[in-house]
Amino acid sequence: MRFHEFYIGQVFRTKSLTLSKEDITRFAGEFDPQHMHLDEEKAAQGRFNGIIASGIQTLAVSFKLWVETGSYGDEVIAGTAMNNIKFMRPVYPGDELYTMVEVTGVEEKRNATGLVTVLLSTFTSSDDQVFEGELSVLVKQ
Repeated sequence: MRFHEFYIGQVFRTKSLTLSKEDITRFAGEFDPQHMHLDEEKAAQGRFNGIIASGIQTLAVSFKLWVETGSYGDEVIAGTAMNNIKFMRPVYPGDELYTMVEVTGVEEKRNATGLVTVLLSTFTSSDDQVFEGELSVLVKQ
């Protein structure tokens, strides 16, 4: 979509994605090697009673699901900011996630571009919110 096709209040719902234990441990092993993501025994004794996904993985999945809607298409130039990132609940192996995306800002810029800001809100299949964050991108007009 081009910049002028986005408007404040516009809402998109992504498809769903289920995170397996293997997805969680593979991601954590490379990008967030902490015990609550990797060590079943230690994680079982901790606050969450088992392995949980990294918040960074939840953010990445949320962004992936949004990008896969194809809404930006080839018109996206670059991301410019991520703000107000919140991890509300843990994501467990087997959780199925989807993201609601609301356009919260549109700002015309120079050189036939515009800034689109969206609020990503990610939920489990039982509608428990696990993540929220704002993302701004530069888009062609």
